Amino acid sequence: MSVSPGRVFLSRIVGQAVFDPAGDQVGKLRDVVVAVRSATQRPRVLGIVVEVLGRRRVFLPITRVTSVDSGQIITTGVVNVRRFEQRRTETLAIHELLDRTVTLPDGTTGTVYDLAMEQDARRDWYISDIAVQAGGKRFGRRGQQQVLEWDEVKGLGGEEAGQGATHLLATMDEMRAVDLANALRDLNAKRRMEVVTELDDERLADVLEELPEKDQVEILGVLDPDRAADVLAEMNPDDAADLLGELSPQTAEQLLALMEPEDAEDVRRLLTYEERTAGGMMTTEPVVLPPDATLAEALARVREPEIIPALASMIYVCRPPSETPTGRFLGVVHFQALLREPPSTLVGAIVDNDIDWPRPDASLEHVANLLAAYNMVALPVVDENSHLLGAVTIDDVLDHLLPEGWRENDNESAADGSAGDANTEVVTHG
Repeated sequence: MSVSPGRVFLSRIVGQAVFDPAGDQVGKLRDVVVAVRSATQRPRVLGIVVEVLGRRRVFLPITRVTSVDSGQIITTGVVNVRRFEQRRTETLAIHELLDRTVTLPDGTTGTVYDLAMEQDARRDWYISDIAVQAGGKRFGRRGQQQVLEWDEVKGLGGEEAGQGATHLLATMDEMRAVDLANALRDLNAKRRMEVVTELDDERLADVLEELPEKDQVEILGVLDPDRAADVLAEMNPDDAADLLGELSPQTAEQLLALMEPEDAEDVRRLLTYEERTAGGMMTTEPVVLPPDATLAEALARVREPEIIPALASMIYVCRPPSETPTGRFLGVVHFQALLREPPSTLVGAIVDNDIDWPRPDASLEHVANLLAAYNMVALPVVDENSHLLGAVTIDDVLDHLLPEGWRENDNESAADGSAGDANTEVVTHG
């Protein structure tokens, strides 16, 4: 088999930045659209799917791609801003062909783990090679990896029942949860569940938090109840409570009963509050420290990668116990204050507590006003006896202030007025 110097493996360009001729970034390549026509015609590359500002995915014909050398994808700079909608005759090479089971020349089967495309003399692009891992024969060992020409394998066309997602997820490994959630929304229901099945519980929990409620309910509804409970336990308690609130009371109670008691306790408490109140929006897992903790200890806590930036913006200082609801709430220490004082300083010596913090029944509007008035990104929620119950972060407030279904909307359609016009284009360079 000859190897063309112009051959480009798709795993090397997925996620790469797409630039216009002036060097300005247009977006990121998320997939390659191909036409798998028949066993005698090699799959033709029709274009690429580019994720542009606002996480909208648009289609860019391959004729407008001028270079894919060295991982830099250069375009003519002309982008159709209409959201990409896959046609029946189109196949997404990354999302649909990776992990496909194909038949090899010797009659055995293997799994597609990569594909390559190359340009012919007429400057048309085609899928030229298929990278395949043969099935292991003994003791669960992986089979040999080989790169075959496109016509040496059979089974690229049609739809496969029970297709895996291991190699597809490898291309998504470095995606933020919100971007992976956006990618899942673009898949058909069958392929989406194949991906969900192979995500670990923690990663799936992060993705669920970024999906619209109807997609959350759909995915949770097809999971085994034990796994659904495990995923809920990995979610932030406020997000888990919001999701359970969308289910029937019987289903919600079944899942709560399957969760670890201490995880279920936080979620049950949040379910008692009205949705658009401080109690309904708060998380029960802020960063809490006793007053005799040092600033060095506080900085170590906020550096933990699983803590979101809004929660890491301040330390909540309380008397024991430190789990919510805590002992007496003494005040907060802002992140900037941690950087201004010597590391040996005690957090109890620099607390701020001169604001009338919201109660759990405080309205959404009241919480939003406090965040705006005091230029904060999070607020403690306390009860009438000055016990810390949780914290409300600005992302939870925005989630309730934005129009219903905002995660599903085309974020740019209102701005460019082009959602219904398939021919609307933007030239990204002068």
